[in-house]
Amino acid sequence: MKLTKKRKEALAQYDNALTYPMSEALEIVRKISNTKFDSSVDIDVRLGVDPRQANQMVRGVATLPHGTGKTVRVLVLCTPDKEAEAREAGADHVGLDDYIEKISEGWTDIDIIIAMPSVMAKLGKLGKILGPRNLMPNPKSGTVTPEVGKAVQEVKAGKIDFKVDKTGIIHTSIGKVSFEAGKLADNAQELINVLHKLKPSASKGTYFRSIYVSSTMSPSVAVDIKSIPGL
Repeated sequence: MKLTKKRKEALAQYDNALTYPMSEALEIVRKISNTKFDSSVDIDVRLGVDPRQANQMVRGVATLPHGTGKTVRVLVLCTPDKEAEAREAGADHVGLDDYIEKISEGWTDIDIIIAMPSVMAKLGKLGKILGPRNLMPNPKSGTVTPEVGKAVQEVKAGKIDFKVDKTGIIHTSIGKVSFEAGKLADNAQELINVLHKLKPSASKGTYFRSIYVSSTMSPSVAVDIKSIPGL
């Protein structure tokens, strides 16, 4: 693969054969990011699990202490008595049958759907549209709940949900390049703490295999796992 001039310049600023403490790795990512927009900072955590086994699936939620830096567009599907609560909490769209009809026609201009348990039966027919986009509400991620206002506030404040992919990797964003490296490190530590608690009992051997951080279109930087508190 031919390297672009910008990628060569980025790679010249650190040794990609080394691993770095989390804060240092994130500082490097901030330094080598050269997009004209405020790039997302991503983390890839390779876990020692076999996601094909149901008892080794890792999925959960983390509330990042400094948020994600992203504007999250939230749709709440609820009964009329909960609509005011959802709007006051900051939901961008609130309703039920009208939005189910809209989605069935192909509309998915949202990031997260929060639904009351009592309306989930109506969402069954939308599985083929919402499933592939990871938009289907799920009790495990806190997006199926009668407390719609609380759920909206948590999502807007920086709650993320994650799921190990078929290769055993968790991939998610932990903020923006404009964040201070210390705040990004706090967010990364919170995610790692949650992953540590979710370790399946069936997972044998090394659980945290590798951790890399990067920004949109930047090379990745390897993190020294031994330098992370609690691991």
